[in-house]
Amino acid sequence: MVDTKIFETTEFNDQYFYSGNDLGSIYTNTETKFRLWSPFATKVTLFLYDKGYKSKPYDKIKLNKDVKGTWYIEVKEDLHGVFYTYEVEFENEKHEIVDIYAKACGVNGERGMIVDLERTNPDGFAEEPRPELINSTDAIIYEAHVRELTIHKTANVNHPGKFLGLAQHNTRSPEGLTTGLDHITELGVTHLHLLPVFDFAAIDENRLDKPQYNWGYNPLNFQCIEGSYSTNPIDGEIRIKEFKTLVNALHQSNIRVIMDVVYNHAYDAKNSYLNKSFPNYYFRNIDSGEIASERLMVRKYIIDTVTYFAKEFHIDGFRFDLMGLHDIETMNEIRQALDKIDPTIIIYGEGWMGETSPLSVNNRATKKNMHKMPRIASYNDDCRDGIKGNVLYAKQPGFVNGGVGLEEAVKIGIVAATKHPQVNYEKGFYSKQPWAIQPNQSINYVTSHKKLCLFDKIIETTEGLDMTTRIKMAKMANTIILTSQGIPYIYAGEEMLRTKNGDDNSNKSPDMINQIVWHSKYDHIELFEYYRGLIELRKKHPAFRMTKTEMIQKHLNFLPTPVTNTIAYNISGSANGDSFADIVVLFNANVSEVKFKLPHFGVWNILVNQEKAGTKILHKFTGDDIVVPELTSMVLYSNEKLVNEVTIVGKEKTDYRKYAGYALGALGLFMLLRRRRRRK
Repeated sequence: MVDTKIFETTEFNDQYFYSGNDLGSIYTNTETKFRLWSPFATKVTLFLYDKGYKSKPYDKIKLNKDVKGTWYIEVKEDLHGVFYTYEVEFENEKHEIVDIYAKACGVNGERGMIVDLERTNPDGFAEEPRPELINSTDAIIYEAHVRELTIHKTANVNHPGKFLGLAQHNTRSPEGLTTGLDHITELGVTHLHLLPVFDFAAIDENRLDKPQYNWGYNPLNFQCIEGSYSTNPIDGEIRIKEFKTLVNALHQSNIRVIMDVVYNHAYDAKNSYLNKSFPNYYFRNIDSGEIASERLMVRKYIIDTVTYFAKEFHIDGFRFDLMGLHDIETMNEIRQALDKIDPTIIIYGEGWMGETSPLSVNNRATKKNMHKMPRIASYNDDCRDGIKGNVLYAKQPGFVNGGVGLEEAVKIGIVAATKHPQVNYEKGFYSKQPWAIQPNQSINYVTSHKKLCLFDKIIETTEGLDMTTRIKMAKMANTIILTSQGIPYIYAGEEMLRTKNGDDNSNKSPDMINQIVWHSKYDHIELFEYYRGLIELRKKHPAFRMTKTEMIQKHLNFLPTPVTNTIAYNISGSANGDSFADIVVLFNANVSEVKFKLPHFGVWNILVNQEKAGTKILHKFTGDDIVVPELTSMVLYSNEKLVNEVTIVGKEKTDYRKYAGYALGALGLFMLLRRRRRRK
């Protein structure tokens, strides 16, 4: 067995690092060029098949050893639609593998497929522009699984659970409400984050007549598209074309697309195509399956794969699973490579590891090291657990559902994990100091596909409470998210009180657990409209989308609150060019009403209350305090300061209310003296 330490040596990299952009199969209608990197192989043979499964190869062609550890051959034929593998021989072993750079594959990913990518483009796809995104803090992310959005009959689509089902317009529930793509468009989000759509193991694509569900975190062929979401998994060309059709439909609906990518591990690492192409190189530890992103050809593979999806599929963002297992240099080079394509492409991930790693602590792409990775974001787990309770303990409540002393953890989300003089990071759950250099590094969320969804968490922590009270809690949870600085992130279905019936790990659970039942939208249409209103408010008012830490420090000020389990803050000075001079956001997580003091006496307009949210004024009042009902969020604004500060002489300012108090006192004294005279 080769000592893996040599893979980090300068000598190895000088001899074997291949910088070319022609790994894999490069197709033209007259020839296809094949290049495989496998420095220690003794022989490589190309197998050509007319089918993606069961058949024997119709041709076997020996590759020639070439530069920098690569093997190369040109086949002078039109090979579009032909399937292929490599047989790679070493001194003591021999493997038949799928090319790790294969762009298409057959059923269950058992063979690669040579494809003319131009044939996979829907009409107009190549020219379709990305939806506009000026700043990443303008993003509002909606996380969903392809199958769960349309598999239930109430989605009323032609291809349930498929790319084409989600790409379909004009779909309605039995109640006549929008479903699928039109629902997402109606909600108003800017980005759809799709759980893995690359080719993954765990779904038998020969048995798609049998319902099968999996999140997809089992990477098989990293550059191929998953077959179970296509109408014909046998044909790799169809997979690509149908996914592009979905991307195109989303872009035409002004929604960007984020891919969930998994480069921290492979399915069955020892038997993976990565490992069989060059044993032990791609993994830090073959037993744990942890991919060694710091090794130069692994780093190149990740960058090549990400940029391929960005260019070929017009993908607008990438979410990295367990990003903390990647090295910082790799993540920064990914950022640089994507900037050359389009700097508005978003990168974020889980800023933690989930397990131990031999990777140096100072070289891990974790929250602690975000200052070393500009314009790469991490999930904000402090605000997540602060808002709804610890993700690992079902019964532990958060700020909105009965928890106590969690205000500071919530505030870490409100300021997007940036440095703020009024936030005590020592009271956070995981981060004891600010970790985001700029607000676009914080992905603020309450729940995702992992663990309990929001309503199930509320149920677990509020035994005996009625539905009305629980809905108030759900409203407050994502009102916090959608009014916080940073990038908000919503889990699909929360806008219609989605439940998984208490399942806290639905990775392999059946459709009956994971599917979105579109009757729920009708049952909770008021909640949907509430979420839609919050999104509209955020999109129209840049004060909620500040782009610099300095702006947050200057314009956002936390206000004193009279009791615990309350948060109040003021965004002043027409922040970020907002049309509102002063915005106040109030959260009362108590089961009784609370009176809040506003920053000044003036005319105040309420946009968000217990029942409604949006950009329309619900109520107006004049004053400097307000009573907020139990379990209620409130957003109000003022463009008019009134008589509390009026110039009397020179630059001196006098509070008229103070003089009103003097006048009332004098009147009271006069009346008292008058009564005494009458008694005499």
